[in-house]
This record gives sequence, C-alpha cells and structure tokens, in this order.
Amino acid sequence: MTRVGVVGAGVMGTGLTQNLTEHGHEVVLTDRSKEALDRARAEIERYERFGALLGATGPQRADMTRRVTYSTDVAELGEVEFLVENITENWELKRELYPRLDAVCRPETVFAVNTSAIPITKVAARTGRPDRVLGMHFMNPVPMKGTVEVIKGWHTSQQTIDTAQALLASVGKSGVLVNDSPGFVSNRVLMLTINEAVFLVADGVATAEQVDRIFTECFGHTMGPLATADLIGLDTILYSIDVLYENFQDSKYRPCPLLQRMVDAGLHGRKSGEGFFRYADAA
Repeated sequence: MTRVGVVGAGVMGTGLTQNLTEHGHEVVLTDRSKEALDRARAEIERYERFGALLGATGPQRADMTRRVTYSTDVAELGEVEFLVENITENWELKRELYPRLDAVCRPETVFAVNTSAIPITKVAARTGRPDRVLGMHFMNPVPMKGTVEVIKGWHTSQQTIDTAQALLASVGKSGVLVNDSPGFVSNRVLMLTINEAVFLVADGVATAEQVDRIFTECFGHTMGPLATADLIGLDTILYSIDVLYENFQDSKYRPCPLLQRMVDAGLHGRKSGEGFFRYADAA
C-alpha cells in the first residue's frame, strides 16, 4: 500500500483520489481552496456509496473515505511516496508550486505532472530532482480510463518510469510511454481537432450538434470533439491550445476567437452547465 499525494481537488484530482483509494492506497489530497476539498470529499463519499453504478472497479471500495487526508497545507505531503499534481493548466501556477513541493517532500518522492500540454522538462527544472519527475496524463473520468499517457522528460530516470508504471498497474491501468514535447501525442492531435471544430461552428459551416454527429455516426467515435471539449472544460482547452501556440510559435495552434469568447463568458462546459451543449446536472 502506497501513500500518494494528490495536488489539486478538481475533477481530475478527485477522480484520481477515488481510483487510488478504491485500490487500497492512502491519499493526501491538497488544494488551496477548502471549498474544492469539501466538494471532493462529497464526491468521494458518493462514489463509495454508489460506486457499482458509477463504474468503480477497485476491490477495496469500502472505507475509501478513511484513506483520504484533506488539507490546504502542502506541508501535509511531506511523507508521501509518490505525488501527482493536477492543478490548473497554467504555467505560472505550476512554476510557483513546484519549488514548494520540492522543499516539503522527501528527496526520493517521485513527482508526476498530470498535464495535457506543458513540457515535463520545463516543470522538472523547477525542482532539485529532475530525474524523479515525469508526466502522467490521466484521461477523464479517471476511474473509467484504463490507459495513461506517460511522458519521459529529458532527465527522467528508468527507475522513475518503472515506479510510475507499477503504481498504474496497482490501480488496473497501463501506461503508454512517449517522449517529452508540448502536448505530447494526445493533445497535439486532439487540441487541433477541437480548435478546428470550433472554427467550423464560428464560420457557420455547421452547428455543434452537426459537427459531433459526423464524428459519432460516421466515424464511430464515442463522443464528438465539441462534447469532448465540454467534458474537459473549455477553459482547460484554451489553456492547452495557448501552451501549444506559445511553445511551437505555429499559427496552426492559434485559438479560435469563439473559444476565447465562450471562456470569457463563463461557458466552460459540463462543470458550468453550458458550453457547446447544455447540461442539467452541472455541479
């Protein structure tokens, strides 16, 4: 049983905590917002009660909530053996956070960056342990996705990769190892697809419903690109595209102005109740 630190109590951090605890791990979940931690606690308690209906697969779903320590103080992470960071996809926030994590965690603790676009080598440079930093790009919803994009930074050691793969195996997941690059594999492809789908709506070529029907009914995708964007969060999509644009300096990553306006208007997708589609079950 491993004591894992999870930083960030949003959708991804909460889902990861659920997945870890239902497989017997102890988790220290931290967030600077007590309200976010309270929401995470309520969701984890709901998952424990109704896990069978919510897709839970772990053998130790009973007493999940007892395995979680909630805190707004990163000092609580001092004894974790493995840490996964899930805060907002914003470089300035991560830039400030990692030296603090580096100072409070044990020297041997592995840092996994759950990012969809920010280069791992850039994050590792903010620590004194670059060989023990790697990317682990979990997909949403975490408990139901069996594969994780694992990213090797410039200095990431084989031992760090092996440790990460062992943790994934312990929660019934496997990792696909790729090299470091902004957006890695998944989001260099996905963000371009979503951004172009937004341009199609902005240009009046098709409605959001029509765009997604092409992908679900013609190509057999489980979800269309715009519904996927709503699930991820349009604010997160915009952050990710901005990171790609900034790092590659390539105009093909220029965010669609409609996406920027929707984010400015607070239409962030499922979590706000409206994005390209409306949702009655928003938090």
